[in-house]
Amino acid sequence: MEEADEPYFAFSATLRIHGKALDLSEITRSMGLVPTHTHKKGEPRGPSGYPYSDDAWHYSAGLPEEAPLDAHLQILWADVAPARDFLLAIKAKHKVDVFCGYRSNCNHAGFQVEPKSLAIFAALDIPFGVSVIVIP
Repeated sequence: MEEADEPYFAFSATLRIHGKALDLSEITRSMGLVPTHTHKKGEPRGPSGYPYSDDAWHYSAGLPEEAPLDAHLQILWADVAPARDFLLAIKAKHKVDVFCGYRSNCNHAGFQVEPKSLAIFAALDIPFGVSVIVIP
């Protein structure tokens, strides 16, 4: 009999700013944070990938993916909260969201999020959503 793979659970949370003609340096200055990813419209997504259709500035708190989603969201909010007014202002012209990810090889598990972890969504007036990927 084959031994089943050990279940794994991986989480992420990334603040994303997308738009046209973003001044990535100005966003970095205004946020007071070093982005974890940036790209400009037209740059290739990878060696053989399609070009990006817009500009983007992303920031993740850098926690290991094994850390719970609560931890990712709370650290992310602690890092970006000082720039709340800037984010609300830039949101008028560009897309601002928080991408939350959940990956697992277990198709009968889930997770929960503490109310205080949702503060970033209320403060920035953006919806809470999670991309869920289960690979058996």
